[in-house]
Parts: sequence; structure tokens; C-alpha cells
Amino acid sequence: MEIERALEKIFALHSFGVKLGLENINKLLNFLNNPQNNFKSIHIAGSNGKGSTASFIASILMEMGYKVGLYTSPHLVEFNERIRINGNKIPNEYVAKFISSVDSLIDEKQITFFEVTTALAFSYFSDEKIDYAVIETGLGGRLDATNTINPLSCVFTTISHEHTNILGEELWKIAEEKAGIIKKDSKVFFGILPEEAENVIREKIRYFGNEFYSLKENIDDYPDYVKLHLTKFNYNLYKTPLVGRHQLFNCSLAILVLDKIFDIKTDSAISQGIKNVIKNTGIQARYETYSENPKIIFDAAHNLEGVESFIAEFEKEYSRYKETNLIFSTLQDKNIFEMFKRLNPYFTKAYVTTLENERAYKIDEIYNICKEIRDDVQKLESPSDFIVQAKCSNGNKCIVILGSIYLLGQIKKELMNKDINL
Repeated sequence: MEIERALEKIFALHSFGVKLGLENINKLLNFLNNPQNNFKSIHIAGSNGKGSTASFIASILMEMGYKVGLYTSPHLVEFNERIRINGNKIPNEYVAKFISSVDSLIDEKQITFFEVTTALAFSYFSDEKIDYAVIETGLGGRLDATNTINPLSCVFTTISHEHTNILGEELWKIAEEKAGIIKKDSKVFFGILPEEAENVIREKIRYFGNEFYSLKENIDDYPDYVKLHLTKFNYNLYKTPLVGRHQLFNCSLAILVLDKIFDIKTDSAISQGIKNVIKNTGIQARYETYSENPKIIFDAAHNLEGVESFIAEFEKEYSRYKETNLIFSTLQDKNIFEMFKRLNPYFTKAYVTTLENERAYKIDEIYNICKEIRDDVQKLESPSDFIVQAKCSNGNKCIVILGSIYLLGQIKKELMNKDINL
């Protein structure tokens, strides 16, 4: 099977929708001789910070000399970004061969996009004999396709209201779904969580008797840095290549996980892993400066908590610009009204658009919601054309593209196709 046909097959699986449950993924993995049992893993769940924390863990592990698999979602521009070993994307040839081998089973069982992608990642990691895999959940945890591994540790970054149409309206229900990744013999780590969510995690820990670590109990938070208390030494963290104060906590959680698994004795691998996190993992769109003139920022703030983290950083610079432009869109299960309401004061102009995803708002729908907050909000049919025109104009401008990572990837791909040198 050629790669074009294989990818066409994979993306067509979106028609099966999101099916939470482990029956189909277990059948697929059994067919593949359970590749997930052939490597050690670290499992990461949360509302925000999963991708960043996973990337910090993977990067530090690489600097420790291990062969590391990294499975994240969604991708920005290219499907292969989701599955990497030591920073290298899964080859097209492997993707095509794998899809060919499971083609009939996919049709017979109506396997979903995420189930197939998860099995693909596990098979690739097994065949390549990696040392460790860092696995990010897709949606929730308990019934997520990734919840077929038996990890060394389970990590919870943040927990807030998200996917409420699937996970439930109450925060404790969302936390309960995410806590479903906890296994009896896994060490459990959690970041700074709301009390209601933390109580759910702690209750699950008590049930299984897990060894556990709270970031809050192992960190001192100062105005300009954080101090992390590790087994053998303390580690001061002032900044990371991923912009934003919230990244200090994502990074600290990653360091804490590895310290308690490996009993780290020196800070050299930690420091190198942090320094090289973008190069080692390819992570993008975390308050990413895409261009300096005009200033263009991509940020995958896809819920209210993410918007608050964005604002905490943007407040430091937005007043420098004569004109600030927001290009915004996200998926239907997000609280668009509250997100846009918080963003609105920081922008002189605001645009809404849509994206190529079956769960996306139509442009008129998102426009009508945002117009309740701002009368002069405008529809933007082609964000990439808008960016190209801004590049050719003069003026002290800033453009922020914010919302669903699908939106950011769609625009980046269009800019690449236009061969725009930003």
C-alpha cells in the first residue's frame, strides 16, 4: 500500500467518530500480538500541559542516553508528527505497511482513527525496541485507547472543565475519567490541581495503594523561578524554551517524574533535556513566535485554562504594539463565549474563522457567539491570506492565532504551501 492511500484510509476513519471503550483497541492489539507489552512506558493525562510535559520527559530521557518513543496528539501539519523515536517522525513506509496489514480488520470492526493510530504507535515502538515510551492520552483516560498499557508511572498535569459533553459537567467526573489510567503498580504524579480533582486522584491512589508524588509538595514557587526538591539535590528552574510561567510547572512535573523513577544524581541531563526540548521532540505552538515582523504568535490554548496561561504571558507585551489582531477558532465542545470574553480586551481587532474538522464550529456559529461580546468582530475565510497581507504591510502589528491545534496546523500548512518566508 502506498503512503497516500494509507493516509487516506487513516483519515477516513474519522467517519467512525469517537468511540470511548477498550474492546476494539484490545482486539486490534491482540491481532498484533500486544506490542504495548514490549516496552516500558510513562502515561500522561490532563486538560492542559500534556504535550509539553510529555516533551520535557522525552527530551530528558534522550539526554540520559535512552531510545525514547513519544506519542502525542493531534498533529500540526503532518500525521507522522504524532509518533516519534528520539525526535524522528515515523517513516511513511512503516505507516503504509502497517495499514496494509490491518486493513481488513479495520473495516470489519470499524476501528476508529485514534485506535488505529495508537496501535500503529505501539507496534512501531515495539519493532524498534525502544527503551521507554512517553504516551499522551487522547480524551479522558479510563476509556481512552492508550489505556491499554501498564505504565511505570501515571502523570496528571492539570484537570479542568473540558469535553463536558463526553466526560461530564462536574469537575469530579472529569477527574474520575482521567484517574482511570492509574494502575496498581504504577507510581502516580500530579501537578497543581483543583482540590476537587486532587481528591479524586488521591482516592484512586488509596484504593490501589500506589506510591505517589504531588508537585505542590515538592516545589517552592518564587516570583522569578521555582525550586524543585529532588531526591539528591534541589533544582532551580528560571525559564524553558517553551514560553510562559505555566511551562515552569509542566517542566518541574516532568523532572519530578524522572527523579523518582531513576534517582537522578546530577542535573546535566535535566538541563540539556530542557534546553533541547524543541529540537529533541519537535513540539510547536506553545506561545510560539512564528515571525518577528510582524510579530506572529501561535498558541494552542484550546480551553479557558489555556487562555488564562496565554494571557499571563501576553500581558507582558501586548501594549508594545499599535495594533493587535486575534484570529480565533476552536471545537464545539469548548466554552467559546468565556474564552473570547477573556481574550477580547487585549486585541484591537478580532477575527473568527473555522477549521477542517468534523467537530468544528461553522464560521457563522462562532461569529454569532463572539458578536455578543464584540460588535466589530469579523469573519475571516482565509487566515493564511490575512497573514501574507500583513507581512507585506508596514506598522507595529501583532497577530495571534489561538485556539484548536487543528486550526494552527491548518494555517501553518497553508503558509508552507504558499512558500511564505516569515
